[in-house]
Amino acid sequence: MYFINHEQIDQRIQFLDCLSETCKQLEEQWQHGESTLILQMAQERVLHLAIETVTDVGSLLIDAFILRDASSYEDIVEIVHGEGAYSETLTETLLELVKLRKPLVQEYVSWNREQLNPLIPRLPAAFQEFAVHVKAFIKKEME
Repeated sequence: MYFINHEQIDQRIQFLDCLSETCKQLEEQWQHGESTLILQMAQERVLHLAIETVTDVGSLLIDAFILRDASSYEDIVEIVHGEGAYSETLTETLLELVKLRKPLVQEYVSWNREQLNPLIPRLPAAFQEFAVHVKAFIKKEME
């Protein structure tokens, strides 16, 4: 029998709703010509939290189902995808997201913060799909 930390997974999946709403607000304000420093920094934080949330859920799934150890953030996404947890399209979006981690946390001085990151408008739908697929994956694995 597997031990799945449902509480932590559920908390993180619910947190994706907050990030989705923030992405929508950022996109809307950017479309209205606003690109203030506070919005630029908010965008960076949303992207960073999105990366951490998605990889936290992935790590919890890896731990719960005793999948092979991940060697990187990208590997977390690929391992869970390899087990059939989510689609190829979603995997591509998640990989694009997690590849932003290094620039966000190590190359932040040179980060291009004046443009809306192209992932921001795509993340709300990706988060919704992620939540549905993760829940379905857990249910399937528990049968």
